[in-house]
Amino acid sequence: MTSFRLDGRVALVTGAGQGLGASISIAYAEAGASVVLLGRTESYLKDTADAIRKAGGEASLIVCDVTNDEKLRKAVSGLDRLDILVNNAGTNFPEPFIEVSDNHLDAMLDLNVRACFVAAQTAVQVMLKSADLAERGASVVNMSSQMGHVGSPNRTVYCMTKHAVEGLTKAMAVELADKNIRVNSIGPTFSETPMVQRIVDTPEKKEFVTSRIPMGRLAKLEDVAAAAVYLASPAASMVTGTHLIVDGGWTAQ
Repeated sequence: MTSFRLDGRVALVTGAGQGLGASISIAYAEAGASVVLLGRTESYLKDTADAIRKAGGEASLIVCDVTNDEKLRKAVSGLDRLDILVNNAGTNFPEPFIEVSDNHLDAMLDLNVRACFVAAQTAVQVMLKSADLAERGASVVNMSSQMGHVGSPNRTVYCMTKHAVEGLTKAMAVELADKNIRVNSIGPTFSETPMVQRIVDTPEKKEFVTSRIPMGRLAKLEDVAAAAVYLASPAASMVTGTHLIVDGGWTAQ
């Protein structure tokens, strides 16, 4: 199983303070990576870093709002080395299409699409400076969603932004393949995260969600983290421009 290890690699995870970002960061550290945790809430980042360090892993943190282009570019470009980027920061405001506010539209476009692009662009610029890139390669993992492949009520803007992430992933993969930088996406179903808990906040909403998942449950954080480890590892050295859907069968219907 050595090909699934990330020893000697530096990984940057955005939105690393809670939920999937924290889980992926911990999994990367367990696989041997030195993890850079980036997010806007220092206390959450410290909690993730403490968990990694207590287990013997390496973690550093950067407090930064990814929707601030200037600060994000400065934070990422200041890294001495970067082998892996996980573009995890994102949000959702479920509401009927005709009631979507300009504020919610702008917030989701800025965070789910623009910040994803800026983080990826700056990270790749750092990756290209690695003297051993041709030998070891690098990996970008964009956190998409099952909603990047289907439609769903009350999620027009979220679906739009995640479809955009899928397009970005494919185009980046084609353009960067000859540089030995692989680019893939992960499409989780509803997972056990703070954001999903906020959205699925009644028995009726949870029943609607789980009834659409053939496996009959929400995804665990570890389910998604395992996919992220695989895509970043040498085990996936020929995998680029594709998506790994961790959805319990939602999109197979």
